[in-house]
Amino acid sequence: MDPITAAALAAMAGGVGGEAGRHAWQGLSALVRRPFRRDGAEGADGTEGAGGADDVVAVGVSSGEPELVALEEAPTDPARAQVLATALGVRAALDSSFARLLDEWWQQARAADAGGTTHNHIGGGTQSGEVFQGRDFSHVTLTVHRTAPPSAS
Repeated sequence: MDPITAAALAAMAGGVGGEAGRHAWQGLSALVRRPFRRDGAEGADGTEGAGGADDVVAVGVSSGEPELVALEEAPTDPARAQVLATALGVRAALDSSFARLLDEWWQQARAADAGGTTHNHIGGGTQSGEVFQGRDFSHVTLTVHRTAPPSAS
């Protein structure tokens, strides 16, 4: 699994990336709030678990939720972003199911960001009407009222 960078977490927490960033952050929030189970823990029947229902909650290790909430409260704080990245890494090392889901989430988040940035440029004359620039618009309705250009007298 590629490491999740603190910078990427801070950007998503701060709303960078628009709709894609918000969806990625919501996905991470839901994932972190899943029950934390430790692989290889002794189950109720006394046998070693393998990521199944008999695994016990990992004691003394953060689920990542407090760190997630802390970064939501101060998304520009790089230290909070690093603490969350570390908590996610530790949890992934102890919970193979979480690690798999976290890796899937990270690949999707990176793919959504791969669209790059948008550069809008208008040139070559005078615009006499509305100009609408941006990228990846959804749920937008535009109403344009056309008027006759002023007559040259």
